[in-house]
Amino acid sequence: MNRRNLLTLGAGSLMAGLFGRTAAMAAPFEITRSDAEWRAMLSDLEYRVMREEGTERAFTSPLNDEKRTGTFLCKGCDLPLYPSETKYDSGTGWPSFWKPLDNAVETKPDRSLFMTRTEVHCRRCGSHLGHVFDDGPQPTGKRHCINGVSLSFQPA
Repeated sequence: MNRRNLLTLGAGSLMAGLFGRTAAMAAPFEITRSDAEWRAMLSDLEYRVMREEGTERAFTSPLNDEKRTGTFLCKGCDLPLYPSETKYDSGTGWPSFWKPLDNAVETKPDRSLFMTRTEVHCRRCGSHLGHVFDDGPQPTGKRHCINGVSLSFQPA
């Protein structure tokens, strides 16, 4: 490898770390699909959010206003994620919850946008759901700010 290639590789890695997001997750998941399978089952927006760690526009998800009793599921694998009892109106424009169901989600550091946040994803299929913040209501003090396109709702 010559010096130019090394510098190009280094600059590309730095840019990818700062700006790029990847659909590849580090951990293996119970449910895996090929890129083609994900694209076939998801809309363009769902794919961008769930597989490329994007974000839907605020106040665009009908699930933001969902008030019925039931369970919010992962759109990628139907794993129950959040009970409606933990949903609240955070005023942010995304469905928000103060606690997930046990063994439903996992988190990892998200160092995009020149800051560190906590990303939340489905523990079974790895789909990106949103982020967790420390400004939620008691008893947890957490706000799981979740993209509605990553969820489906199952009424009780």
